[in-house]
Amino acid sequence: MKACFCVADPSLPAGRQGVRKLISAYNAQVKRAIAFVVFGFAVLAIVRGALLHPDTSLVSEVSGAPQDIPSATPATDTSLSATSTAYEWYPVVQVVDGDTVVADIDGKRTTIRLIGLDTPETVDPRKPVQCFGKEASAKAKQILSGSSIRLETDPSQDTYDKYGRTLAFVFLKDGTLFNKYMIAEGYGHEYTYNLPYKYQTEFKAAEKAAREGKKGLWAPDVCMSGAEQRRPNADDGRTGTHIPSSGTYECAKNVYNCSSFTSQSEAQSVFESCGGAASDVHKLDSDGDRRVCESLP
Repeated sequence: MKACFCVADPSLPAGRQGVRKLISAYNAQVKRAIAFVVFGFAVLAIVRGALLHPDTSLVSEVSGAPQDIPSATPATDTSLSATSTAYEWYPVVQVVDGDTVVADIDGKRTTIRLIGLDTPETVDPRKPVQCFGKEASAKAKQILSGSSIRLETDPSQDTYDKYGRTLAFVFLKDGTLFNKYMIAEGYGHEYTYNLPYKYQTEFKAAEKAAREGKKGLWAPDVCMSGAEQRRPNADDGRTGTHIPSSGTYECAKNVYNCSSFTSQSEAQSVFESCGGAASDVHKLDSDGDRRVCESLP
């Protein structure tokens, strides 16, 4: 039997102390591995964010290209609101009365008759100055003189009346619909000629509120000569014939409109006498509810 002379490896720890050293070394390696994995995820997150949200400012700084690309549209007048610059605006050159104005449109004087509004008469040589007509005219001049307006036509209405006046709604630069304003403040009343127009419901509601609030011409004792003179006598340039006091009505052709009557009951009587809804020759029932000229008192 040969004797074996073995020399222990000095790099290998012995006993319990050696085991502890091995465990400590293993833990250190695990921590380094975990730190490496965390670092790797952090790098991946940074790269992913750069790909999804590139920093264009770096490109701009390198290339000298502007960051903001100017619009190809012409610059607008910053003194006007964004809403007002989107439309054509026409300077008012004359205020005829509460419901008629003259504007400069492309260098031409154009007379505009406001749709849906009728104010008391002041300038018609065939008629006396009506109650509250001067006040309505003065208010229109106060608001419109020296201003610019936007026009809106209505395809349900004629383009011109028989006098050649353009039929339109008038808007102010602050967005106010002037036709409606005059009704709401009691300077005139809602007026429908045959067919309903775009803002008819709003105008009727405005007149109702003005009546109930006793504004303007609807105020007590403003017009002492009675309801007939208080109510503006509508004339938008489309012929209306006043009914005879005898009660003999023309039912064969269209000769009346709501301005021909002094009250709703009078208009209703003519409507029913001429056949009602089955034969509305005068086009008085504009909304088809069998109740005509509802803006009349």
